[in-house]
Amino acid sequence: MTVSETIAVEYMDGSAAAQTEAEFRFVYAEVFAEEPYAETPESVDANFRRFRSQVRKATFRGALARTADGEPVGIAYGYPLSPSTGWWDRLTMPVSDELRREDGRRTFGLMELAVRAAWRRLGVARRLHEAVLADTSTERVLLNARPDAEAAQAAYRSWGYRKVGEAHPWDGADLHDVMVLDLRAGG
Repeated sequence: MTVSETIAVEYMDGSAAAQTEAEFRFVYAEVFAEEPYAETPESVDANFRRFRSQVRKATFRGALARTADGEPVGIAYGYPLSPSTGWWDRLTMPVSDELRREDGRRTFGLMELAVRAAWRRLGVARRLHEAVLADTSTERVLLNARPDAEAAQAAYRSWGYRKVGEAHPWDGADLHDVMVLDLRAGG
């Protein structure tokens, strides 16, 4: 049995994710403390204030990866974007109305995907990604990724994501690549 086979990936709705917030937070805080992210305790707190709101969405989808003894090693979560999403408004250059059109069912916004260092390059990120997207009826997935996060960028490109623009996802944020995966194309 390989190391990746000893890691269980569990799909979670918002209620289940809320129950395991401490594990999501643990993974997030460790992974995003690394360069190039350099998250602070304050920014982690801010993210988990948003997380508590996000898990209350009926359409929230999450996944948590754990070792056989229950140690959390990876997370992924997001939800379909509403027609009033501000995601597209943060781009540095406008995109077509067709690309930015949202109806609450068209686009899954992947908010976070993270795997702790000791469990990278074992396929855990792909399994988390597949778990949150399993049985989704959305046409595509949208995410923001730092251009200097080379391993994440390489993974996203290998999974079929393409860059459609650049954005500052929140006030004071570094520039991120805005990437889309077309699920209708078998992505």
